[in-house]
Amino acid sequence: MSSSRHFQGSSTVNLINQHRRAKAHNSPGRRAVRLGILATAGLTVVATAATAEAVTTNNVSHGVAVADNSISTLANPGRPTQFLDTFTVHQDGALYAAAASNSARANSYDCTAASPCRSIALSFQIITMAGTNIHLNAQNVSHAANHDCAGCQTLAGAWQFIVSTPEPFTLSASAQSRLAAIHRSLDALGRSAAPVSTIQQQADALAAQVQSILQAAAATAPKGPGVNALTAQAPTVTLHRMLAS
Repeated sequence: MSSSRHFQGSSTVNLINQHRRAKAHNSPGRRAVRLGILATAGLTVVATAATAEAVTTNNVSHGVAVADNSISTLANPGRPTQFLDTFTVHQDGALYAAAASNSARANSYDCTAASPCRSIALSFQIITMAGTNIHLNAQNVSHAANHDCAGCQTLAGAWQFIVSTPEPFTLSASAQSRLAAIHRSLDALGRSAAPVSTIQQQADALAAQVQSILQAAAATAPKGPGVNALTAQAPTVTLHRMLAS
């Protein structure tokens, strides 16, 4: 038998307080007016490699940005343990339209209870953008499956953070250094023999640290000419988390 869980999050910055399991097609992007930070996270755990692959693309041209981060792991009797993570930061500057896609997929095949497989894929995507009327389509997907794999542990987690401010800003050297330290901690999870439930908790804790760093960074961004700092809209942080087991 095979077991599978597949979750997809699709959000726009004017819908940061809503989330749902998406169907086969995603809703079109919608207009957004300078909401500080949107963070979406998708996480799938199946309690029960042959290959590991990471693909990252980012293109910014004439005020339009497209970012795509995807990773996948595959464990089987030939390579029973596979771990892959990706942690990317895209600083896109002033935009009027953007599309962001982040996905993590993990699969385990044909291992036995006496010698189970372990397949883990974790993806963190961070995007900063600036503008007062940005058309944004953001998608965040995680998928984990066991295929005839008794006792296998398969974990896929995708976290997506989108920072939107009215005026362009750059993450400070201090913020980038702290994010790099979190990336190293994420890498270190690949050396852990802890159960996938513990790996999930540790990855969630790292995501919370990222969220805090980005919120503090967005608060220092320029407010724009003639804007009273006391009346300017404060940045917001929203975390969408989807979990299945």
